[in-house]
Amino acid sequence: MPTVKLFTKQQCPRCPQAKQLCSGLEQDACSVVSYDVETADGLAEAAFFGVQATPTIIVEDDAENVVAEFRGQVPAREELLKAIGVR
Repeated sequence: MPTVKLFTKQQCPRCPQAKQLCSGLEQDACSVVSYDVETADGLAEAAFFGVQATPTIIVEDDAENVVAEFRGQVPAREELLKAIGVR
């Protein structure tokens, strides 16, 4: 099952839109993990993936390979669904 990793922070103007986009994805056969980059755990995960802008959405396949990245932007729903393999 693909995994969507969402990196956000409180004062980001585009993060609410990214959260809304990702909120329904678990119905589309993928798991969603959210990280607040202003927490220690979120910052550590963000550093691992080289996240420097919010929102960042990273899509991993079943083997944890990154198959798509959207950094500092919110993709169209169709574009994100295509990245996770749902059409």
